[in-house]
Amino acid sequence: MVQLSDQQRQQIETAIFAGNKIEAIKLYREGTGVGLAEAKQAVEKMESDLRKAKPEKFTTPAGKKGCFGLVLAMVAMVILAAIMKWISS
Repeated sequence: MVQLSDQQRQQIETAIFAGNKIEAIKLYREGTGVGLAEAKQAVEKMESDLRKAKPEKFTTPAGKKGCFGLVLAMVAMVILAAIMKWISS
């Protein structure tokens, strides 16, 4: 397995800090030549270690990626309301 250069590691860490895990995995794969599963596992380990060592550098808290769930719930409610209106007419 090829080791990461300091520059590659820094790019991956920057992506992790910004919450761009997919980009970090892509960079890890390009830098090491490993497969997707191994890269994902390595990046998740790096993220875990970085969250412990430098929590202040993260732009999003762990598990708090945005409001996608809220948007999905609202869309589901609108669709359900439309179906209920259609059924009752």
